[in-house]
Amino acid sequence: MRSKLDRSGYGRPGFAADYDRFRPNPPPVLRELLPQLAGVVQPRLVVDLGSGTGLSSRFWGEAAEEVVGVEPNDAMRRFAEQATAARNVRYVDGSSYATNLPELSADIVTAAQSLQWMQPQYALPEVARILREGGVFCAYNYVVLQTPAWEAEASFQAVRRRTRELLVHLGRDADAFGSPNAAWLTESGVFRHARELLLHSIEEGDGERLVGFALSEGSTRAVLEAGASETDVGLDRLRAAAAAMPRPVPWWIGYRAWVGLK
Repeated sequence: MRSKLDRSGYGRPGFAADYDRFRPNPPPVLRELLPQLAGVVQPRLVVDLGSGTGLSSRFWGEAAEEVVGVEPNDAMRRFAEQATAARNVRYVDGSSYATNLPELSADIVTAAQSLQWMQPQYALPEVARILREGGVFCAYNYVVLQTPAWEAEASFQAVRRRTRELLVHLGRDADAFGSPNAAWLTESGVFRHARELLLHSIEEGDGERLVGFALSEGSTRAVLEAGASETDVGLDRLRAAAAAMPRPVPWWIGYRAWVGLK
């Protein structure tokens, strides 16, 4: 897993700051949904696997007694530590395979935009080890973005498609471990119940954020550094379309979430 993360480019200088600035936040409904699914009013401990810059860990600061973000990438974890003011949120150097956290200690374990970097046969047994009986695991990824700026949003999606094509050409299409799905949870034998949910959130963003969002994906940076031009990737068209949206507009962001009850 560490070798794959090294190739992802998430440790590049300045990448963490762009990631934290431009990426979507977790959908707020999770703070209402997951505690109820776990049968608590306020979680005693939330563990966030692959916590990155802390976006998905800081999210729980006001809702839980304690939050621990587990992140193996040094640059991302250091950024999270300096970006987090809440005293009840901390970060540890570890992986989803070996968190070094106490057994049966967490009410909720999350993996935000990170489960694809984990091999479920190793990660989910560790989730079972640290999650108490009746606790809840939730992994979630953003899968769709819609804005009123149709041309800019279409250009953004074109950049993502072209980046995937170029990654395949470079032999880099297997950097992650695949697209998460509910079968990862059900086949693990860890959970009594597991299912997929569809969620959404609403944020705001202007053209600068849309371009920054595209560049905050390690895959986009990787193909550029491999020699692809901005024209090859479609970033020139995205920049031109984004210039027509100087003011923030609503972003409707759709998520897939995979939830398991231990």
